[in-house]
This record gives sequence, structure tokens and C-alpha cells, in this order.
Amino acid sequence: MTPERESTRERTPAGATATTRTRVRLDQPRAPRRRLLPEWDPEAFGRLSERIARFLGTGRFIVWMTVVIVLWVVWNVSAPHNLRFDNYPFIFLTLMLSLQASYAAPLILLAQNRQDDRDRVNLEQDRKQNERSIADTEYLTREIAALRIGLGEVATRDWIRSELQDLMKELEHRTDGHHEHTVFPAERSRGRDVDDR
Repeated sequence: MTPERESTRERTPAGATATTRTRVRLDQPRAPRRRLLPEWDPEAFGRLSERIARFLGTGRFIVWMTVVIVLWVVWNVSAPHNLRFDNYPFIFLTLMLSLQASYAAPLILLAQNRQDDRDRVNLEQDRKQNERSIADTEYLTREIAALRIGLGEVATRDWIRSELQDLMKELEHRTDGHHEHTVFPAERSRGRDVDDR
């Protein structure tokens, strides 16, 4: 063994690391950590970016931006020299427009990403609804087919009527030919009862 390893073993007795470390209690919330960056609500920031992106895509924004640029140029061309803040090459105007464009592009992309997420969720819900509709349609189709098959086996009113008419004709035919010899079962039982007494 190397001397360095032996010396570290001697310094830390067994179980010493467990006693020096603070124990974390799971029944209590952790203390909040300090953050270097400010915190913000992503949902609120997304809604704000969508509002800005919607405004940037309107004619009102183009009109206001055109008015501001025209006033900027007219002021810096026609105002007295000591009141001009951006002379002819309009470098400050170029800087302001590029700054506005550099913020507008990410805000528009963020708004498009949020819209894509909403569209994806709507598409998924529509797909699930379509699957349920297809399953319901298939179920109803099977039920209708089963009812049709079942109706093929069910006796209808016309069929029962025709069967009863056939039975009535058969009974009339039998009673006409064998009327004298036929004894109804009720008469036979009465006779038996009398004989039995």
C-alpha cells in the first residue's frame, strides 16, 4: 500500500463521514436556493410574446413604424444642427431598427413554437376523437348486422297471422269430417270423474 492511502485511512475512522454530513429530512421542504438569474413564468412570457408577435404582424405596426421612421428622418434632416441627434447616415436609426428586428425574430419564433404545440395537441385530440368515432361506427355496424340477423329469425305479425289462419283451416277441416266421433278432452274427463264415483 502507498503511504498516501494509509494516511487517509488513519485520518478518517469508519463511520466518520456519516456523522459529519448533515442528514436530509424528507418530511420537510428544502430551503430555496439562491439563483443568479431572475425567475419568470414561462407561460406569462409566452403569452406576452404572442401578443407582441400578433401586433408585429398587423398593418397598425407597419403604419406606426413608418410614421416613426419618417419623423426621425425629417427631424434629423430639417431640425437645427444642435437639436439633431442622428445625422445623415442615420446610424442610430439603423441600430434601433436592427435591435428591433433582433428582438422581433425570436419573439415571433417563440409564438410560432407555442402555436405549433397547440396545433400538435389539437391534432392529437382530433386523432383520438376520430379513433373513438371509428370504433363507435364499427360497434354500431356490428349491432345493426346482429339485429338484421336476429330479425331474420324473429316471427313477424304477418307470419304469425298466416300460421294461425292455416291452423284454423286445418281445425275446421278436421271438425267437419270427424265431428260426430270427436270427443273433446274436457268431456272425457267429466265422464271419467262420474265413472270414478
